[in-house]
Formats: sequence, structure tokens, C-alpha cells
Amino acid sequence: MDRRSFVNTALLIIDIQNDYFPGGAMELVGSEEAGGKAGKLIEAFRRKSLPVIHVQHISTRPGATFFVPETKGVEIHSSVSPRAGETIIQKNFPNSFRDTPLLQHLRDSDISRLVIAGMMTQMCVDSTVRAAADLGFACSLAHDACATRALSFGGVTVPAENVQAAFVAALNGLFAKVQSVDELCSGL
Repeated sequence: MDRRSFVNTALLIIDIQNDYFPGGAMELVGSEEAGGKAGKLIEAFRRKSLPVIHVQHISTRPGATFFVPETKGVEIHSSVSPRAGETIIQKNFPNSFRDTPLLQHLRDSDISRLVIAGMMTQMCVDSTVRAAADLGFACSLAHDACATRALSFGGVTVPAENVQAAFVAALNGLFAKVQSVDELCSGL
């Protein structure tokens, strides 16, 4: 993106919460590195006085094992701590737009472009990026500020790095322009 394209752009940080970090209830591969990269992206947006929106998942599903209300795990991780005045959207589903005020907030703020980072790549990041694109937002995905975990199906385990690569590759092009944090920061 060139510098002009960042007018009407917001940074969307999805579910970078304690349960995804070492010692959490659903530790992801590379969460500390991805959290650090997301923190760098947040600082770049703050320096340019561009809006930062934090999305926090709170599980309301019976039997949930992570993001349980009123636990340390549900809290936003210190690597991406919101500042006073930054918007926090709470959600209960993978798609950050589902049953939340996110879409109305973006429209009220005249936002047409989103830079997205977060966790888990194959779940909440994927569903939110696809929904944002369907809703008409131009999206960029900071691939190195996202994290995931290994998945299994039919007796086959897919390593986290392959899950990450597959989902990022699927989003690149039609749904988002996939870039590194350094590339996104240099374009601000």
C-alpha cells in the first residue's frame, strides 16, 4: 500500500489474549513472536494517529475451556494492551462482525480499509477477513502477526506452520493483501 491508501484505515487486532500464550489454556505456536509483531504494528498506527480496534473473544459456549469469562486467560495480552480511547469490541463467535457493533463502528468512523492481525489464523482471523472482504472492506493481513496451532483430522496431524501457510495463502489475493508487519509499517 502506498501512503495515501492508509486514509480511512483502521488496525484490527483479533483475540490476542492470554489463553493463547505459554501457560494459557490454548497455547498457540509462535504466539509470543506474533504478539510482538502485532505490538509493533500497533505502535506504528499510534504514531500516525490511525485508529486501533481490539477484538476480545469471550466464550459463552457451555463447556468452553478457554476465554472463559472472568479469568486471566480471557484478558487481552500485554503485548497489545489497549490504550485509553482505543475501541474494544467483545465477541462470542469467530467472525468479529457477528452479533457485535464492529460493522456499525467502522461505518460511523468512515473506515474503508482494514489492516488485520490476530489469533487463531484458521479460525477467527480467517472468518473475520472473509467477512470484511464480503462487506466491501479492502483488507491487508499481517501474516507474521498471526498465530495458530496444529490441527488433526482423519488420523492426520497438520503442523501449525502448514496450517498457517495454507490459510494465509487462501486469503491472499481475493480476500486480502498479505504482507509482513515490516512491509505494512514502511507503507504508513
